Amino acid sequence: MPRVDADLKLDFKDVLLRPKRSSLKSRSEVDLTRTFTFRNSKQTYTGIPIIVANMDTVGTFEMAVVMAKHAMFTAIHKHYSLEEWKLFAANHPECLEAGNVVTGEMVEELILSGADIIKVGIGPGSVCTTRIKTGVGYPQLSAVIECADSAHGLKGHIISDGGCSCPGDVAKAFGAGADFVMLGGMFAGHDQCAGEIMEKNGKKVKLFYGMSSDTAMKKHAGGVAEYRASEGRTVEVPYRGDVELTILDILGGLRSTCTYVGAAKLKELSRRTTFIRVTQQHSQVFS
Repeated sequence: MPRVDADLKLDFKDVLLRPKRSSLKSRSEVDLTRTFTFRNSKQTYTGIPIIVANMDTVGTFEMAVVMAKHAMFTAIHKHYSLEEWKLFAANHPECLEAGNVVTGEMVEELILSGADIIKVGIGPGSVCTTRIKTGVGYPQLSAVIECADSAHGLKGHIISDGGCSCPGDVAKAFGAGADFVMLGGMFAGHDQCAGEIMEKNGKKVKLFYGMSSDTAMKKHAGGVAEYRASEGRTVEVPYRGDVELTILDILGGLRSTCTYVGAAKLKELSRRTTFIRVTQQHSQVFS
């Protein structure tokens, strides 16, 4: 029989982080670098755990080059040819990532089956329409909190995938227990993204679309298969120039969060996080 889970589930928009006593004198003191050793592959990762999503508009080789300068990395999309890969890469250590899921029991199942990192998120992405087309989903903040708890109990790791629209959301994802945060829309529209710059109504734009959209499936599979529906939208995002400034904005916001709650290291952020429920994120006067 169907059942209703009446427990409160929250999204990033539903909360703010409560500031706490801090001994930090400057945002420059905050260390955003983390080191992880993965449970199953035994590989070790050191860097700032922000990932560009594996979407063909943003998960490009060009993006990876810039992200690497900041000790972050890019989930390269799967549509490059083998020859293109040979031109770009040397050999890299591998870890096994699985997902997407939104429940603790599935996180545990995947980790015990050999996965190192579990992607968490169904439907929160800016160009995802899964929740509209299927009615399936889970508020992202609660999903991260619950899945992180399950993963960490088994010495596994999770990625919060989707739902971040500003640096504050990235901070909330880390505060909720995410080991990594994956971003798509926040990195769209830059020089390092695939696609031509177009001009519409006197403004420069670039296309950004979900990988289950009509646009992506026509491009890579010849169209939408008869047995399924498109679960993504195609949008025109403002052209934003070099991605470097966006990277610095995200990292600067994250350092500020750590300063406000007294976390000298990103690793400490979840331990220093208390979420408070809110009805409004910020003033709308000049929005």
